[in-house]
Amino acid sequence: MIRSGNPALKESTFLDLGSGAVVSRDAGAMTLNGTVNKTGILLLLAVLTAAFAWSQSVAVGSDGIPTIAPGVVGYMLGGAIGGFVLALITIFKKTWAPVTAPLYALVEGFFLGSISAMYELRFDGIVFQAVLLTFGTLFALLMAYRSGLIKATENFKLGVVAATGGIFLVYLATMVLGFFNINIPLIHESGIVGIGFSLFVIVIAALNLVLDFDFIENGVEQGAPKYMEWYGAFGLMVTLVWLYLEFLRLLSKLNSR
Repeated sequence: MIRSGNPALKESTFLDLGSGAVVSRDAGAMTLNGTVNKTGILLLLAVLTAAFAWSQSVAVGSDGIPTIAPGVVGYMLGGAIGGFVLALITIFKKTWAPVTAPLYALVEGFFLGSISAMYELRFDGIVFQAVLLTFGTLFALLMAYRSGLIKATENFKLGVVAATGGIFLVYLATMVLGFFNINIPLIHESGIVGIGFSLFVIVIAALNLVLDFDFIENGVEQGAPKYMEWYGAFGLMVTLVWLYLEFLRLLSKLNSR
């Protein structure tokens, strides 16, 4: 049973929808090294567009103090909506992943660059800290997984998936209530409860990385087709973006105290 809290890496990802059997390709099968390389490519593409969006999101005022440029909202909303649409296309059309996954990384970079610039202007140095924490968490959990310190058992997977679903419902409720100017108290504030909530979300996001590692490894062992390297890299990218944003939120709460 293959299970992941990441909606891009769900149980049926490596299954043939026609027969229910695992898809296997003797020639051009998915490999671990290929997935790692493609993950690196997606990260590089996201960094390139993020750097561009960052440069366009910061303007220098007449007093010489950096401020947010008027076009930052366009980069942020365009990147968020475009990334969401491309993510849905990739999830439902896995064979398109060699094209849609790089496009997702490029578009998501615009969102990440613009929102990072906004956080950085408010809290100097916060972006560098969030990047270090994100990749530090990635490599720490990868080493723990490879060494067998953390094992993706079925109960472990069920717990992480359930917690991920609960977090999704909280964020969905926050968005819906926001349209009516209603805020969920405490959890989105910089108090003890808000910081504790952010720490909990970060732990769950980090544990999703373990599920992603396990899921990709299963796909490699079962001989998934070559294009699934791009799809696996895309799924891992989704989790990393979530983890990075949660670190930004946590650090901003800590700096606001």
